Amino acid sequence: MLIGVCSVKGSPGVTTAALALAACWPVGDPLVIEADPAGGDLTARHRLAATPGLVSLAAAARRQSGPDLLAEHSQRLPGGLRVVPGPVAAEQARAALSVLTTRGVRAVRAAAGLPDAAVLVDVGRVDASSPALPLLRGADSVLVMARPHADELSHVATLLGEVPTWTRTPGLVLIGDGYDRTEVEHELRVPVMGTLPDDRPGAAVLCGQGRGRTPDRSPLGRAAGRVARTLVAHIDTHNKPENPHATAPDFAPQASSHGNGVVPR
Repeated sequence: MLIGVCSVKGSPGVTTAALALAACWPVGDPLVIEADPAGGDLTARHRLAATPGLVSLAAAARRQSGPDLLAEHSQRLPGGLRVVPGPVAAEQARAALSVLTTRGVRAVRAAAGLPDAAVLVDVGRVDASSPALPLLRGADSVLVMARPHADELSHVATLLGEVPTWTRTPGLVLIGDGYDRTEVEHELRVPVMGTLPDDRPGAAVLCGQGRGRTPDRSPLGRAAGRVARTLVAHIDTHNKPENPHATAPDFAPQASSHGNGVVPR
């Protein structure tokens, strides 16, 4: 299963959310690829070695495309979660992504296609010109992280015409307080897979602080577990053999009767 995780505007914590989802994934041994063109945070946060990671994966993908390639270029976080950390420098991250999206997409999809596998690709902020975009095309789902505020949701609305061309199962994950999920779903006509709380202690564990604590016991971890289970069920429903021609709903945002065309004031 290949899952893209991104945002459109602001800093809703895409990397932390991707780690939370993977740490509470209901099956298998998930892996997170830090493919943010702006540079990665995992190496510094968790004091990881510079390699293996995204750079070594991109170099290896020039010659190999087997399903074991991602695992060979991953590291384990203290809690056991497998990650392919990105380089800190944006220039180096973009160079690695240029190679990986040209030569390595097959390896990423091969790993994601293994039984009970889940590969979550954190691409940071995304738009139609993102060098990480080829990693999202054809994904089983693309999750857009956003705070449920009018300004962020307005930017999300501008992307909703593009996301269904990348995946059959787009969805929103709302982070923190703001508009109600039902209200957002109604206005933007895109499924909200769940909400994640502003849980700083829980996020700190995922950022390499609070050693000895497990993310699944925090409010953030419990919410992420619910989102992960909902997402897996949603994807399984779309992939059922009796529904082979299922297509994504029309997610084009509609003008709102409340006046601002995105969410009610």
